[in-house]
Amino acid sequence: MIRGTTELVAHIGYPTHTFKSPLIYNPYFEQARIDAVVVPMSCEAEPYPAFLKSVFTLTNVRGAIITMPHKVSTVGLLDELTTAVKLAGSCNAVRRAPDGRLQGDLFDGEGFVRGVRRRGCRLEGVRALVVGCGGVGSAIAASLAAAGVGALTLFDSHADSARALAQRLTLYYPRVEANTGSNDPAGHGLVVNATPLGMKEGDPMPIDVERIAPGTFVGEAVLKEEMTPFLRAVQARGCRYQVGADMLFEQIPAYLEFFGFAATTAEALRSVARVAY
Repeated sequence: MIRGTTELVAHIGYPTHTFKSPLIYNPYFEQARIDAVVVPMSCEAEPYPAFLKSVFTLTNVRGAIITMPHKVSTVGLLDELTTAVKLAGSCNAVRRAPDGRLQGDLFDGEGFVRGVRRRGCRLEGVRALVVGCGGVGSAIAASLAAAGVGALTLFDSHADSARALAQRLTLYYPRVEANTGSNDPAGHGLVVNATPLGMKEGDPMPIDVERIAPGTFVGEAVLKEEMTPFLRAVQARGCRYQVGADMLFEQIPAYLEFFGFAATTAEALRSVARVAY
């Protein structure tokens, strides 16, 4: 029930017909008796800068979830950015500070890190491979660096993207060894597929599974199905793994905390969500 006291969380993107967040947040708000609602707001690129500013003139807006195609352009509209936003060059959460400044953060990588840690994967000092250095891969790399990995190997089919990300990582996390040029998973304790490979039938494997040592922890970013062909292959090799949907559910508690709501867990969200993941 939406009342005059209800606080709004804007979910801004274009188009909105694929949005799943309202089917996760809103059942949780209802179950937890939180007087708030996530509202999809469809906005194309040209009017977006003015629209974002106008959203935060509303006094009952608690924050905004930002999705495609606005995650990159949002960065230039913020007054305060976290290291993750600066490093990845994208933002997916905005809130208004008491003095009116717009603050932005990025939680794709945070969700990934929370998930792998909860599954018993120790990150401190680990050598990690991230394949795919676009928005999601950059966010995961940023959060892995913040979490204390010892070394990051970055690979992208566009080599310049991997090199640019490595340079930014070295700038913000000089203690982390950053390497590029190879997607060979041998010798890595953590391997991440942050590419779209697995979204379409017949896609090639993003990484040579035969080179992944049994016992390696493997993370998947693809959301199309819980067990992608890549995850089925690494499971057969005896690897521990995290499915793509786990990254989604694990980041929502971070969003809620950023917006000033009470903390919750991925399990609590899954138990009431009206979406099949």
